[in-house]
Amino acid sequence: MIVITGANGQLGQLIVTELLKTTPAAAIVAAVRDPAKAANLAALGVQVRKADYTDPSSLDAAFAGAEKVLLISSSEIGQRLAQHRNVIEAARRANVGLLAYTSVLHADSSPLALAGEHRDTEALLRASGLRYSILRNGWYVENYTAGLAGALGYGVLLGSAQDGRISAATRSDYAAAAVAVLNSAEPEPLYELAGDRSFSLPELAAELSRQAGKDVPYKDLPEAEYKAALLGAGLPEWLASLLSDSDAGVAKGALEDNSATLSRLIGRATTPLSEAVRSALAK
Repeated sequence: MIVITGANGQLGQLIVTELLKTTPAAAIVAAVRDPAKAANLAALGVQVRKADYTDPSSLDAAFAGAEKVLLISSSEIGQRLAQHRNVIEAARRANVGLLAYTSVLHADSSPLALAGEHRDTEALLRASGLRYSILRNGWYVENYTAGLAGALGYGVLLGSAQDGRISAATRSDYAAAAVAVLNSAEPEPLYELAGDRSFSLPELAAELSRQAGKDVPYKDLPEAEYKAALLGAGLPEWLASLLSDSDAGVAKGALEDNSATLSRLIGRATTPLSEAVRSALAK
């Protein structure tokens, strides 16, 4: 039995759908905080179990009978480490055969503020005695394409990444990688995962301009000004801080990787930037 935590999130739902291509629905557990909000997953035939990262007893129940567990990292920045520790300890109590974890690209050396909790979680995994596999996911291209409609409306793409390069891939690409690891008889303990071809934000703006038939230039801002712009656009403080800090990290090379490990793992090229932009504009 394979348990996917955070299964009703954007990545989690894609992983469950991808896993169904190779695994019977009855052997998949979608572990979610509120099962009442997972009717779409239940409709797929998978088991839906309550699993709250802050409630160890719910984790014990969710992991009952589990051979493998995928811990999708918590979205609650600042509380992640304690929550992840609860999951790791529950996996130990359940004697799972593999605990996989979604971390961040080059977590051990990344300057990104969000990398700290990932590094600490990785340390917990290594000390747990469990067989583990760390999936160091690079940036989701959707982190940028989700804002393209706004850039079109304002006539400018804002950022704070200078000409730094981003080896992003789509959530679907990372979902396929997670399933490949879960299905592997001998998964590696660590994977650095990123898109095949990197791009800069000026290049993203050029691709947007090409497909939209409208000139949308890239305007680089100091990190504080970019954060203020995000707050002005209505983003919550935590998200504006994350995005502005991440852009500043891009300028330092934090999200570039040329290993092509992701494409080798999934057996195909990762989604091209042009296709990701096309899909975003079609919504």
